[in-house]
Amino acid sequence: MDTNACPCGSGLPFEKCCEPIISGKVSASTAEALMRARYTAYVKHEIDFIASSCYRKDGESDIDMEETRRWSEESQWLGLKILGVKQGGPADEEGLVEFTATYARNGLKDEYRETAGFKKFDGKWLYVEGQLAATTIVRATPKVGRNDPCPCGSGKKYKHCCGK
Repeated sequence: MDTNACPCGSGLPFEKCCEPIISGKVSASTAEALMRARYTAYVKHEIDFIASSCYRKDGESDIDMEETRRWSEESQWLGLKILGVKQGGPADEEGLVEFTATYARNGLKDEYRETAGFKKFDGKWLYVEGQLAATTIVRATPKVGRNDPCPCGSGKKYKHCCGK
């Protein structure tokens, strides 16, 4: 695995892909570029960028920074897939990006699927809102059966030990 590759899956080096957007050196040229940078910000724990790339009305603060930080830091980010893009190009004012972000947290593998809405404000793309799709949680490790040996190492069956 290329350790210099951008986590967004573009195939480009991080320094030439999402890093300039996250650092503020350049603005995202498309809604998809902002979506990729937002995913990468979760991987890199750049919570301030996640917050600053959201549209908020004056005085509005609907982002739970601590929970966002916790989700970012406690998750193992496994990949981003862009499923579809509608508008959101350099000449557009609005765009939709449908994506899945796969991650593992607390021993469970999850796939977060959303259709994200983006708009340009003063020439800058911002995340406006998302429509969450149904997700399926898959165990990262096999489920322990009632009659299996207990994973704690006691030598007892799971149902007679930790599975009570």
